[in-house]
Amino acid sequence: MFESIAPAPADAILGLTAAFQKDPSPTKVNLGVGVYKDAAGTTPILASVKTAEGRILESAKTKSYMPIGGDPAYGKLVQDMILGEGHEAITAGRVRTAHTPGGTGALRVGADFLKKFFPNATVWISKPTWANHRGIFQAAGFKVEEYPYYDPKTKGLDFPAMRTALGQIKAGDIVLLHVCCHNPTGVDLDQAQWKEVAALGGRQGWIPFLDFAYQGLGDSVEADRQGLLAMAATCPEMLVSSSFSKNFGLYQDRTGALSLFARDAKQAEACFSNLEIVVRVNYSNPAAHGGLIVTTILSDPALKAQWRGELDAMRNRIASVRAELVRALQQSGIAQDFSFIERQKGMFSFSGLSDAQVQFLREKKAVYVVGGGRINVAGITPKNIGYLCASIREALG
Repeated sequence: MFESIAPAPADAILGLTAAFQKDPSPTKVNLGVGVYKDAAGTTPILASVKTAEGRILESAKTKSYMPIGGDPAYGKLVQDMILGEGHEAITAGRVRTAHTPGGTGALRVGADFLKKFFPNATVWISKPTWANHRGIFQAAGFKVEEYPYYDPKTKGLDFPAMRTALGQIKAGDIVLLHVCCHNPTGVDLDQAQWKEVAALGGRQGWIPFLDFAYQGLGDSVEADRQGLLAMAATCPEMLVSSSFSKNFGLYQDRTGALSLFARDAKQAEACFSNLEIVVRVNYSNPAAHGGLIVTTILSDPALKAQWRGELDAMRNRIASVRAELVRALQQSGIAQDFSFIERQKGMFSFSGLSDAQVQFLREKKAVYVVGGGRINVAGITPKNIGYLCASIREALG
């Protein structure tokens, strides 16, 4: 029966890592998958996470199921993190949060929930966006379209075109927005631009779906939520997906959240009951371990302060690598201006490399970059930066 099934194409990002692992080159460099690496090229377990895990293992008394939506304490701590303690949506009880398997799980749960109640809606994603966004919403049955975002000429945001497009999207459609550290470009909206987008959302009546995968890796935990706060001020109904893969280093623990905002507490309860049905038929209830880590850290002032320090260190390293890469490219004799890399935020950069140059780097230099030229800045280390810049110089010709 399965003889007619042909092999599926490799995932654009995870497939690149598989190819990297098979590459025998001693100088190979992986700038593909979005995983934080320290200066030694390793993905560390945070000390705060280690401490939290020790407490969890010592105090655990059961392996019973979690509630469908996860531990309410986890949900409350997530809300405090993404909105700030005492935000009106929290005190009014009009935001409810489900513990999900990573940010990807949050996006899929949200997509399935929206498809049930808005089956004819179109989902609008930025051009470009994370490769999996389109797949997730198409798998849920949505038609997916793009709105302008990145300007390859300026290596920045094409806000006039974005604003015009968002102003033409009809009520009831769904607009996916990156809150900070835009993946793949590293180009974010500023606060004034967010206020304009929020005003458009309120006026047009489309449903905002905010992807908040990198809180704390742009400017700070507080500064990175400004876009979300602007949207919440004008769009009382929206969804927010959160991921703790990057900012807590919980990649393999698949820990995320989906927060649903409604106009009042009664509406939030009704919507959340339906969202729980979506969870029940997808994975029944969340895995506990990652959520317990986040809950333990965020509910303990000392552990939270330690985690914030570790998060600050990760963000500062990424920023310093951006600056060093710009300098190293210039010093390697490349005439092309790469200064835009230093202005971008988060782990990713749209490098400006063409697909042909990306192919050259992979095939001739064992430097692995995602198609379109997206690089994971955190994958650059003191050990590989010289080889990387020399390889880019060759690719540029």
